[in-house]
Amino acid sequence: MLSLFVSPSLFLFHIDLIKLRSLFMLVQVALPVPLYRVFDYSLPSDISALPNASPNNSSIQLPQIGSRVEVSFGRQTLIGIVVAHIAQADTSVPLNKLKPINKCLDAESILDNSLLKLAYWLARYYHYPLGEVLAVILPTLVRQGKPLDLLITHWRILPHITDDDFRTNAKKQKQQFDMLKLHGQHGASEDVLLLEGMERAFLKTLEDKGLIERYIQPKQAPTSVKLAKMPLDLNEEQQLAVAAIVAAHESKCYTGFLLNGITGSGKTEVYLQAMQAVLEAGKQVLILVPEIGLTPQTRARFASRFAAHIVLLHSGMNNTHRLQGWQDCRTGHAQIIIGTRSAVLYPFADLGLIVVDEAHDGSYKQQDTLRYHAADVALYRGFQAKIPVVLGTATPSLEHLKLVDEGKLVECQLSTRPGNAKPAPMQLIDARLQSTHQQTQDDGARYDTGLTDALIGAIRQTLEAGDQVLIFLNRRGYAPVLLCEACGWQADCPRCDAHLTVHYNNQAQRSNYSSNSYLKCHHCDWQAYIPTVCPDCGSQNLDAKGMGTTRLSENLHAIFANPQTSKALYPIIQIDRDTTRRKDSWENIYQRINAGNPAILVGTQMVAKGHHFPNVTLVCLPNADRGFLSADFRSPEHTAQLMIQVAGRAGRGDKSGRVLIQTLQPDNALLLKLVKDGYLSFARELLQERKMMGLPPHSHAALIRCEGKTLAATTQALKDAIAVLPTGHNLAVLGPIDAPMSKKNSRYHAQLLLLAKDRQQLHHVLNHWWQPVLTLPSAKYLKLTLDIDPVGW
Repeated sequence: MLSLFVSPSLFLFHIDLIKLRSLFMLVQVALPVPLYRVFDYSLPSDISALPNASPNNSSIQLPQIGSRVEVSFGRQTLIGIVVAHIAQADTSVPLNKLKPINKCLDAESILDNSLLKLAYWLARYYHYPLGEVLAVILPTLVRQGKPLDLLITHWRILPHITDDDFRTNAKKQKQQFDMLKLHGQHGASEDVLLLEGMERAFLKTLEDKGLIERYIQPKQAPTSVKLAKMPLDLNEEQQLAVAAIVAAHESKCYTGFLLNGITGSGKTEVYLQAMQAVLEAGKQVLILVPEIGLTPQTRARFASRFAAHIVLLHSGMNNTHRLQGWQDCRTGHAQIIIGTRSAVLYPFADLGLIVVDEAHDGSYKQQDTLRYHAADVALYRGFQAKIPVVLGTATPSLEHLKLVDEGKLVECQLSTRPGNAKPAPMQLIDARLQSTHQQTQDDGARYDTGLTDALIGAIRQTLEAGDQVLIFLNRRGYAPVLLCEACGWQADCPRCDAHLTVHYNNQAQRSNYSSNSYLKCHHCDWQAYIPTVCPDCGSQNLDAKGMGTTRLSENLHAIFANPQTSKALYPIIQIDRDTTRRKDSWENIYQRINAGNPAILVGTQMVAKGHHFPNVTLVCLPNADRGFLSADFRSPEHTAQLMIQVAGRAGRGDKSGRVLIQTLQPDNALLLKLVKDGYLSFARELLQERKMMGLPPHSHAALIRCEGKTLAATTQALKDAIAVLPTGHNLAVLGPIDAPMSKKNSRYHAQLLLLAKDRQQLHHVLNHWWQPVLTLPSAKYLKLTLDIDPVGW
């Protein structure tokens, strides 16, 4: 019993020991503030604020590097990460002016050495404050100081409840009850039940009726991964790719692979069979996908092959699920991780392979805060962990092709589709030589559908054959602009240099602008009612010009789903951000498409990314070639990638497919090059042009954007920034000029571009120049951002 008591003198001795150690040992903390430095703090005088501290413990632990601490910063209380222990002699701040840590939130580090190294690399390469890099890496609840645990909610039927106790006419409640009953007396975790289709609302209803109960149980270590279904047979090219990836894994060395396979060539099967060796070795696998919409489909594909714990990570998750996923990755409970861009920043217990699917996709580039590119970060993490990284795509970016040429990526080509499937041939339809199809309204007026008669005929022929048609139009809404035909007035956003997009909530409202319709800016979300008369001249001759997915869907509905114009009625399935916003909307759309019935799919670029629609045999692109005329030097590359990706949705099943491109410029040299010679030949020619012009990837870019209340102020700040550039820098300086959208959300934007032939030289200049730029007097009250390797300017 004596050991339970501590004498007052001994307790005071320990307190003095803490004070004495605080004189000689300090901690450096990275805080989520826009300052390029870390901050020194002393240890707290209160022993209870330290981890594992007790009055009779003579070995007081310092807050571990990588753990969270709560500190005072000015008038705020912030959560920071301990990044170093230093002696008093190493700080430039007088000891009596150092603030003590308020408390340590973690007894152990929550960020291991590899993740801290990643944070330092991100801060150094993207020239971003370390504290804010860590804030991007950490989930919201972790940044808020919430405790980390592995306790999760389980549900089970109460022991005394029988079928006789549950009598209800509510079919869905009975269905949910029976589903839970299948899991036996211990029930199942909430995340498993939700994946099976149960709903929280029904679980709560059953709980309120006293039929089921929730309980908390620590997560159990996952069992070893097993094959749920046998692998498919591989062709020779697939076998070589799998063998190369597995060999890199077994040699425990970093290798970056470019899996360059045409659409439908079986890249996913290569992923699956390469993963098998990694998972059987007890390692984790990370698969990155470009869109949230791809995660359910990808999960289903991987879950059908492996009996493993699969975790989904994307921005549609709530904070609690995001924290659970973060913890599962960090502790090793997650065996297969499927996520969008931010998943590459998660901690992993034992990562063995990274796969970046559709690696060319622009959505892997973060466009605000820390402007990282997930594919580049994936390659760095692979190098850091000495594991293989696979970049899979049918349309490699020019940057990745150049890395292949330099020997920094190993290219594995898949040039054929499995079985007898052939790539869908592309055919041009000259819209100049054919009249566009006219349709009659209820009032007898004629309107242009925007589709040629040849295209309409091909669509009808495909539907009558029992197949599906995909029509790609990368513009959502009803029409891109509302125009007054009397005076030329256009409905513009009052906060942006952009037109307001016309939206209709009802297909029946094609020509009447009612209160149910609206104008919306897709840049700042400004929304307004559609006027009945022109605000400038009072004319009623307002017309929605151009075509979006809603208008195209309506036109197709009038042709193919109207009993007055079509013998057979075919469903029109619209796929864009407006129709996939609700929960489970993607799953419902997939079910309708995969039912296999003849239908017309109308979609934006969301349908171009990795989707497998086996019954689509015709793909139509009414005006996808517009991007070849853009002033953006990257636009031809991105346009070609998009066209090839969309074209790849055709003929992926047992039936052959074809692609029809309706164009007003059939003689465009770039378009002809793409159609006749294919994407790789097209990309190689672009790569050579970029080399001649000194543009990326044959040069390295940094884009400085300035945002403020006036364009004059932003431009002046960038001029002052140029004035303080180090002499002899040997960089190409372009600007300052107005940004492509100079006014956005009532703020004005200007930009400055730095180009360098040598990457190290660019970063050397930025190391000495960027932080002084932020302190320029003319930059006060302005927002300056730096984008390394920008995707456009």
